[in-house]
Amino acid sequence: MRVNTGLAKGRKLKSLPGDLIRPITDRAKQAIFNILMDDVRDSRWLDLFAGTGAVGIEALSRGAAEVTFIDILPEAIRLVRENLRITGLQARARVIRQDAFDYLAGRPNVHYDFIFVAPPQYQGLWSRAVIAIDEQISWLAEAGTVIVQLDPREYAPLTLDHLMLSDQRRYGKTMLLFYDRCS
Repeated sequence: MRVNTGLAKGRKLKSLPGDLIRPITDRAKQAIFNILMDDVRDSRWLDLFAGTGAVGIEALSRGAAEVTFIDILPEAIRLVRENLRITGLQARARVIRQDAFDYLAGRPNVHYDFIFVAPPQYQGLWSRAVIAIDEQISWLAEAGTVIVQLDPREYAPLTLDHLMLSDQRRYGKTMLLFYDRCS
């Protein structure tokens, strides 16, 4: 797993052995940033269930203004910090060890342009996170987008008040969903 483009291009990111953390494939990560293109520059990101931090680090490498990484696992927090150190991108990053749902239940102090959601699989956490964002929509900027990474077998349509599914892509065993703020 490497940083694909930008300031940290080519830097190899660390992961953990086993299935405690499910890193995004390089193909799916590249697809996200090919879709977003220049919208990444100067944007603010929330990387929920950060794991390795690969998506947020890619955003920083491509010019995002800041990224907040959230994960409850101490191993993931150490890994994100180590990957930020390897890439030299710590200055524009905040790393918080907290349950993602507790974070989303708090009072929004930042309006994120992009919220990346990649929770542990097969537990319904992706839909719970999207619903929590929809219910507290002020976490998302006016023209913001929620990006979800999940196994296609997990997908089921959601009824939302403030978010609309605008795109979905499948890359092997990875599905990417893009929800745009509609109000």
